[in-house]
Amino acid sequence: MGLAVGGAVVEVVHDRAMTRGLKGAGKLEERIGYRFADRDLLASALTHISALSGKSRGDSYQRLEFLGDHVLGLVVSEMLFREFPRADEGELSRRLADMVRKETCAEVARAIDLGAAIKLGCSESNSGGRKRPAILADVCESLVGAVFLDGGYLAARELVERLWGERMRKPQKPVRDPKTVLQEWAQARGLPTPSYREVERTGPHHDPEFRVEVSLPKIAPAEGLGRSKRAAEQAAAAAMLTREGVQPAKQDA
Repeated sequence: MGLAVGGAVVEVVHDRAMTRGLKGAGKLEERIGYRFADRDLLASALTHISALSGKSRGDSYQRLEFLGDHVLGLVVSEMLFREFPRADEGELSRRLADMVRKETCAEVARAIDLGAAIKLGCSESNSGGRKRPAILADVCESLVGAVFLDGGYLAARELVERLWGERMRKPQKPVRDPKTVLQEWAQARGLPTPSYREVERTGPHHDPEFRVEVSLPKIAPAEGLGRSKRAAEQAAAAAMLTREGVQPAKQDA
């Protein structure tokens, strides 16, 4: 093949990138225990908007994330309903919120090494996007949505059971508010109270999603997403604690 021709060089680089992407997607399928019939669905589920060049935003994971968020909520609700027959509505709601929150989705994503399979633009990749909790959580939800479209509800339920089931059944003591833990951690190091700033607000007026950044002197900021500013602040605080290796302290039983 004549590599002196500019178009041929681009084609060779593109083919190699596609080959690496297919291998990465194949390994991901092994890790999650599901093989896609429609490979395009998997490709979309793993594609960050930064990786698109002249394509529609619909080719990224965003639409699948929307679907996956609701599918995950339904599947986990059914799992909780069956697993905890004596639990009342309040307890089920609390358990559901903990299971589907962005931090939990990011934990699941890290457990299956989802970051390695995500398609990112160069700048996003170089800035650590594969480890960013918000991206990991979003792509994790988009993966659930893709499995739902590819294999139906039963396939999605089996996937969620494999990836979330152990977390659901593991006894947990309540944890303290991440913002409180972060503030105490900062004060113990002579730092001021963490500062929170709304970075972005997206979605319709009746159902917005907030992106909030938390910052401390001499420490890289962290971001969190939530359906309210408070939830986004909590997510940002949790993200910073996780990145700094701080485990939220357990409340006394």
